[in-house]
Order: sequence, then structure tokens, then C-alpha cells
Amino acid sequence: MIAMHQLLLPIIQIILAVLLIAAILMQQRGSGLGAAFGGESTVFRTKRGIEKSLHYATIIIAILFFLTAIANVVLA
Repeated sequence: MIAMHQLLLPIIQIILAVLLIAAILMQQRGSGLGAAFGGESTVFRTKRGIEKSLHYATIIIAILFFLTAIANVVLA
């Protein structure tokens, strides 16, 4: 019989992966392709409001994804 963690952990990982991809893609990039060629401005800008919340959410989702990946390896 399949253990519950063998069924549940991959599903959680897939959900976290989709959320992480969405969170990364939603983050606004003002520099565009110009930064790849050294054209980025040197103005320091802080994150505020939704942008700050999305930044912290991305970090939390990435940590949760990493922990579930480790748990999946250890429990396998």
C-alpha cells in the first residue's frame, strides 16, 4: 500500500512550484533587457505595498518548496 506522504508530498510540490512560478512572473521588472547589457540605472528603489508582499511571499513559497523537496527525498 502506498504511504500517504508518497501521494501527498508530490502534489504539494507541484502546487508550490506553480505558485512559485506565478509569484516570480508577477514581480515587476522595470529595467527590461537593458540590464543584460549594462544599461541598468543606479537609482536605489525600495519595495512598497503589494510589491513588498509579493517579494516576501516568493521567499516563503521558495522555502516551503525546498523543505518539501528535502522531505520527499528523506521519506522516500
